[in-house]
Amino acid sequence: MDFLLINLKVKVRLFSLSIFLVVLVISCKDKSIEEPTPLASKSIKDYDVNLSIKWADLTLKLLRTTAAQTPPVASRVLGYVGLTMYESGVYGMSDYQSLQGQITWLTALPKPDLNKKYNWALSVNSAQYQILSDLFSTTSEANKKTLDSLKSTLETTLINVNNDDTTVVNRSKSFGISIAKVIWEYSKTDGGHEAFKNNFPADYKVPVGIAYWEPTENGRKIPMLPFWGKNRTFASANGALSVPQIPKSPSYREASDFFKEYNEVYQKNKILTQEEKEISVWWADDPSETFTPPGHSYSLAKIAVLTSKAKLDQSIEAFAKTGMAVADAFILCWRTKYTFMNIRPYSYVRQTIDPTWIPFWPAPPFPGFPSGHSTQSAASAMALESVFGTNFEFIDTSWQGRPKDAKRNVEFKPRKLKSFWAAAEESALSRFYGGIHTNMDNLAGLAEGKKIGINIVQLKFKK
Repeated sequence: MDFLLINLKVKVRLFSLSIFLVVLVISCKDKSIEEPTPLASKSIKDYDVNLSIKWADLTLKLLRTTAAQTPPVASRVLGYVGLTMYESGVYGMSDYQSLQGQITWLTALPKPDLNKKYNWALSVNSAQYQILSDLFSTTSEANKKTLDSLKSTLETTLINVNNDDTTVVNRSKSFGISIAKVIWEYSKTDGGHEAFKNNFPADYKVPVGIAYWEPTENGRKIPMLPFWGKNRTFASANGALSVPQIPKSPSYREASDFFKEYNEVYQKNKILTQEEKEISVWWADDPSETFTPPGHSYSLAKIAVLTSKAKLDQSIEAFAKTGMAVADAFILCWRTKYTFMNIRPYSYVRQTIDPTWIPFWPAPPFPGFPSGHSTQSAASAMALESVFGTNFEFIDTSWQGRPKDAKRNVEFKPRKLKSFWAAAEESALSRFYGGIHTNMDNLAGLAEGKKIGINIVQLKFKK
């Protein structure tokens, strides 16, 4: 009996010891191999979405008021501004992940210590200030003061509202700045760094051929940024896209399909309705007076955010996708333009139909096929559809309040649009109404832009 009692006590002790060892092993588990969870930090979607709206507004102002911001240059700016906004806030966006390793050649980005607290809105604020200061180093002193003012105002508000201590504030700001600096250095290797200093390279030899580009009414002898198509894309899949072919063989023969394309532009320009003129002027996005065509797409992203009452995380996603979509669109579009050097309607019509013809809107100084408006509008439409849906109705107020175009007797009337794709189609059609592009230019642009936008959307933003 005593032996059985002793044996039972031994078994109880051994069992207790085994339980103790299991607990000890669990408690001593190597914490370094666990994925830290930022429980101490406030989710970015709980911050005011106006943070992204105000930075988008200032970005558009800088594009409009800084010299030499041609459409390709502006698209590149938006790509890096959008990517910086995203990467500086993504660790506060629980459903999202960094694009490191997915963006072409972007293999290393700073990472936060997620065991510590961050104010992610402060990170975004500091990052936007830093990347815009670098990208617009040549802007006016007044604009630089506006940059400083916006950063300081938003920073003060964010600190006061959230009652963050100095350590959290400095940590958050430092992370945002580090993201912006790495992306800035990365941007210098894409082929477009400081291209704004030489939009029309004098050493470029303009090729000559059947129905090739010739200087139009603006008198530019050298076309804009002829080597832009060699730049690096954000999505490697876009860099691998082949150049689309011109669907109709260049010809001056009146019986040719090519001639018919240009005659269609000419005939339409003679019978434009007032609404068609309004569409043409609304989407013209003249770089000398506006924030350019890609800026218009970024403006539509802002309008979509406000219309949908999106949270800050969704807003950041929209700006990032739109920025990179229009950036890649201009690279692919320019690669095609300078492959074919396609003649503009202005030159072709004057040579073959009417030597005195002047189109409703002046032709920009670069080859025609495909349409840049169409390509970038379609790319941004895909980006915005992925965030807000395919049947998203909105009113484009980008140019509301602009003075009347007295030369053409046209008011700037906001456009009510049924979807982002409807906006892309109207943008494309505006170039036909303007006498700037043929329909084949526009259709090819829409088709290629759609592919480009889809490739951006297919990057893994969500976990």
